[in-house]
Amino acid sequence: MGTHLRSPAAFLRYWRRSHPNDPIILLISAAVIGVLVGYAAIGFRLALDFVQVLGFGFGGENVFSQAAQLEWWHVVAVPTVGGLLVGVFVRYVMPGRRPQGVADVIEAVALKGGRMSLRQGISAAFVNIVSLGVGSSTGREGPIVHVGATLASFAAQKLHVSPSMRLTLLGCGVAAGVAASFNAPIAGVFFALEVVIGHYALHAFAPVVLASVVGTIVSRIQFGDTPAFIIPDYAIVSFLEFPAFLILGGVCGVIAMIFMWSAMFADDVVTKLRIPDALRPASGGLAIGIIAVFFPQILGVGYEATDAALNEQFALWLLIVLITAKTAATAICLGCRFGGGVFSPSIMLGAMTGGAYGIIAAYVFPEMAASHGLYAIVGMGAMAAAVLGAPISTILIVFELTGDYKITIAVMVAAVVSTFLSQSVVGKSFFHWQLQRRNINVRGGRAQHFLRERRVSDVMSFDYETVPQHAGIEQMKALLLTSSHSAFFVVDEEKRLVGTLTFGDLKAAVRESDDDSASAVTAFDVCHRDPPALVAPQTLEDALALLDSSREEHLAVVQNRREMRIIGVVHQKDALVAHNRALLQAHAEEHDER
Repeated sequence: MGTHLRSPAAFLRYWRRSHPNDPIILLISAAVIGVLVGYAAIGFRLALDFVQVLGFGFGGENVFSQAAQLEWWHVVAVPTVGGLLVGVFVRYVMPGRRPQGVADVIEAVALKGGRMSLRQGISAAFVNIVSLGVGSSTGREGPIVHVGATLASFAAQKLHVSPSMRLTLLGCGVAAGVAASFNAPIAGVFFALEVVIGHYALHAFAPVVLASVVGTIVSRIQFGDTPAFIIPDYAIVSFLEFPAFLILGGVCGVIAMIFMWSAMFADDVVTKLRIPDALRPASGGLAIGIIAVFFPQILGVGYEATDAALNEQFALWLLIVLITAKTAATAICLGCRFGGGVFSPSIMLGAMTGGAYGIIAAYVFPEMAASHGLYAIVGMGAMAAAVLGAPISTILIVFELTGDYKITIAVMVAAVVSTFLSQSVVGKSFFHWQLQRRNINVRGGRAQHFLRERRVSDVMSFDYETVPQHAGIEQMKALLLTSSHSAFFVVDEEKRLVGTLTFGDLKAAVRESDDDSASAVTAFDVCHRDPPALVAPQTLEDALALLDSSREEHLAVVQNRREMRIIGVVHQKDALVAHNRALLQAHAEEHDER
């Protein structure tokens, strides 16, 4: 037995082999991951402070008030030079030549069985720390989530746990990261379950809760039991304000969509400008520095600016200007490949939007409106919910920050409206949008991913038969006697697809041929016109969906949809065989990872 006790990891591996279905091993692992991620979050923040001191000469979260006292060239130089360092590192070290964050964690869960590279995780942490330390207008929560997920995945791989347990442990790392960042263990749990794991099954719930609590305890030992924001005691003046909160949710939903579109637009613009990869962050840093000379509130994670908005320290004009400036600054940083997440920017934008909305509401209805700081709290939750696609988590974060049920109800109303609006228009969260732009669709998991990787051309057959559209009854009788096919494609003189005929259609046409009025019937008269068709570059997933919706057993493959010339056919049986192979491949990979 002594040989199994050389290290905690060795003991856990021994225990797992001896007790393969014992939930104790899962809970112990969750607690260990909570400790690791808690200290990793502490290390991340301390390293960020170190870089910030090197660049700006000060540390801590009071960034804009101290940056406002620096010379203009200093404010411009730090993000520019820091961006050059980030660009060179990303260009020559990071996979895909881009920073990593929450979207990569979601991809790992859906398509990679929860497997993440520790080396890539450490590299991503370096990029994110330097980016945020030199003033990147992004957030630190996403990077900490990525660090937590990486450590959890590494631990799970070392323990050789099953794929399902690996995913649960990865969720533990995510929960501990969020909890340690916000001092909000409940929100950490639900963020991991809502955004990353994607379900609330009991077998995952208990270990995720344990990891989140442990991560919170570790963070509180270092930083104390203080929330991320110090919020005054606000109160809702009247329940008649709830329609105003509902409208605020709609406003936040619109601003959230503009924010997400801006980030994608900035990425497209920078790509079209053909700025070398190594210089992209430096060019973005120059732009950020210039904006920060006039509005230093946009620098870094923005906690000080958010706190000022929550405490009603900004005038209406400044709140409105900062909404625009922060949106532009974050979009530039993301488009220029700085590291960092979108959680902090979204809550800052929400606080600014809610604060401005509250001032206007108080001007219109002075007797009924509460303090505009309360609207800033509601806006903060509504904006984050829409951007992250995580209304439950953001509602719980606000509740843990305020401890006020009435304010939480107001946040619930606004968050539901903002999320519904953004999902109705955009159809996805910011993270899933990022993945989609990389041509990664995590819907359906691994098996579905394999179907998306295979093309129609991979299963296309040349075993089909065409019928001229002017073919008469005698030619169709010959088809019945000589052809072994069950479906035929009707084509015009230029071999373009105009319809389909089934074996049953031919039999019915021949039976009616004794009638004098049917003697002039052609294939075009009895075929199914405007038939569904595929093109070769489409995915096998598209083919299966079209086979199901059209209820056809054979689909023509055309060269292009403009000319509709047939080049092949996809038979339903071949598509189903390919689908079964995808399922077996996904199952085999999961079995190999055990």
